[in-house]
Amino acid sequence: MSATVLRNDAGGVATLTLNRPAKLNALNVGVFEELAAHIGAISRATDTIGAVVLRGAGRCFSAGHDLADLQEGEALPSPHFQADVIEAFAHLPQPTIVAVHGHCYTGALEVALAADLLLCTESARFADTHAKWSLVPIWGMSQRLPRRVGPYKAREMMFTARTYTGREAEAMGLVESCVADAALDAELAQLLAAILANSWHSNRANKRLLIETDATPLAAGLAHEVYRGAGFGPDFKDRIARFLDKGSAKR
Repeated sequence: MSATVLRNDAGGVATLTLNRPAKLNALNVGVFEELAAHIGAISRATDTIGAVVLRGAGRCFSAGHDLADLQEGEALPSPHFQADVIEAFAHLPQPTIVAVHGHCYTGALEVALAADLLLCTESARFADTHAKWSLVPIWGMSQRLPRRVGPYKAREMMFTARTYTGREAEAMGLVESCVADAALDAELAQLLAAILANSWHSNRANKRLLIETDATPLAAGLAHEVYRGAGFGPDFKDRIARFLDKGSAKR
């Protein structure tokens, strides 16, 4: 039986690919089990993995929760299993990027919202269709969507279940960037190069600060930054020395 989530490591990047293209990468329990295993392994590989990408094989990122699986009754390994996997993805120490083409609906959008950065193509289509099926979100939609697009745009998306284009997603701040379909890989490579060129220690420490101080009052957040930050990285002297040597060479 073929894997429903593929992993490829190259150049410090772990790329996870949802791999049920015949089912539009619909999310079933098996997909989440494989995601959980990959996420656990990647979280322990901070020396070799500096960034993580999640994308979909075939025609789209993912059409969302597998409704047939849901209707039949899912046998979960533990209560709230999928929500826990999404939380583990959100709390990976490395910066995470979701690259969306084609459909990104409901459960798939909840997965995507857990990433640090979202990129999409012009062909991308986003929707929250919980209300269409008489469902209520339990994977993070009610919390992460308003933090991305604002509380009233989130209400619009959740109450209407309408579909939004990639360009509309960019305009509302749902994604950081929308590019032509043919340009996605180049845009993704450029973003990853910029991230990986910086200190992986700093990237991880900055992400942890942002997570730990989310929604805290300013004074508490400032104190957390001062007293609970990770401090200098092991490569900071070498990085500064290279910069100063480069400056000296120009004079």
